[in-house]
Amino acid sequence: MNVGIIGFGLIGGSFAKAYKAAGHTVFAEDTDKSILDFAVLSEAADAHLDIDAIKKCDLVIIALYPQAAVKALDEIAQHIKHEATVIDCCGTKRNICEAGFKAASLYGFTFVGGHPMAGTEQSGFKHSKANMFKGASMIIVPPVYDDIEFLEKIKELLSPAGFGKITVSTAEKHDMMIAFTSQMAHLVSNAFIKSPTVFKHKGFSAGSYKDLTRVAWLNESMWAELFLENREHLLNELDLLLASLGEYREALNANDFERLKSLLFDGKRLKEEVDRR
Repeated sequence: MNVGIIGFGLIGGSFAKAYKAAGHTVFAEDTDKSILDFAVLSEAADAHLDIDAIKKCDLVIIALYPQAAVKALDEIAQHIKHEATVIDCCGTKRNICEAGFKAASLYGFTFVGGHPMAGTEQSGFKHSKANMFKGASMIIVPPVYDDIEFLEKIKELLSPAGFGKITVSTAEKHDMMIAFTSQMAHLVSNAFIKSPTVFKHKGFSAGSYKDLTRVAWLNESMWAELFLENREHLLNELDLLLASLGEYREALNANDFERLKSLLFDGKRLKEEVDRR
């Protein structure tokens, strides 16, 4: 299979290494020529993804920020063969899926929205690895939801990456859920670390501090774009959190043991209920 990958950062590089390890031919594209040269030199890719290569690709993976992904798709759409499938990796789905489904309808290829639920706080091709997605969930937004054969084909195309689960979603549901499961975690972590106490924490912190602050180390350009693309869902989750935190603050301010105990119990009970499902 010929695979074209646009964007050779952490995600694109990991896809490239996974498909190369599975014996497929990988064509690479990135705005940084030095990364492309290194990708070929390190055998993560076979060659540059030029127009001729695009025409040969059975699968094209776009691993760029949302706005850049829409632009890249617009530039290559007319050169993609009818039998090919294009999958993006954006952290939000509504805008890229609207553009992708429109382009696919116009030019005859297949577009599927995608979001691999894997990664690290470190970015860039140098941190990519062939087993990045092993056992992870891959969210897909297909053009149709009632075609089992089509979904099996997508699973087969993605199989070299080693995903443990394929989750099918609509673009709207994806963006609503990801505001809670991913974007809020990054926002809260990034805000939490801004306490001046952080400079005095050594010797006083353990696993809970590390868990909560791990994703404060983020790519600010990417996450700012993702937050703004999904701002209505993120604002809703943020308002819910602020209201909840306000209840804890009121209990503390009133020195109300029973109220604080009740709030803590409710949180623990919800966590236990979720984990049992």
